Amino acid sequence: MSADQMSIGEMLAATVPMARTLNLEFRETAPDRAVVALPDQSDYHNHVGGPHAGAMFTLGESASGAIVLAAFGAELSRAVPLAVSAEIAYKKLAMGPVTATATLGRPAADVIAELDAGERPEFPVAIEIRREDGAVTGEMTVVWTLRPNNPS
Repeated sequence: MSADQMSIGEMLAATVPMARTLNLEFRETAPDRAVVALPDQSDYHNHVGGPHAGAMFTLGESASGAIVLAAFGAELSRAVPLAVSAEIAYKKLAMGPVTATATLGRPAADVIAELDAGERPEFPVAIEIRREDGAVTGEMTVVWTLRPNNPS
């Protein structure tokens, strides 16, 4: 299967070893929303039997990456998406499988307009991590940039 035929989830699993290692499930990848699940796996538990904080961070960052690729994949020939910063807050104990839902914090058209103007746009992606019962166990923000391939 060529890169053009791969889904965003398949592309991330093929190119980001940590996403593959954690067996992340890319359930939805659209320009306005991405949903990624972390199955319950004892190899990635913490000291209280839930998903390790590092695994949940990777889940959230991967969901943010999926929405970035969905929203800006057409720009990859001229810019590289890079995470600039990330912040996570653990709100409740997570047990069992958890799901991260990412949403783009700025209109994609505004980000692309800045890129068109020769700028290096930055934009936030907000992520909620939930248990199966719907309780929010974590909130995360990843700030991304599109670094132009030929900066002036």
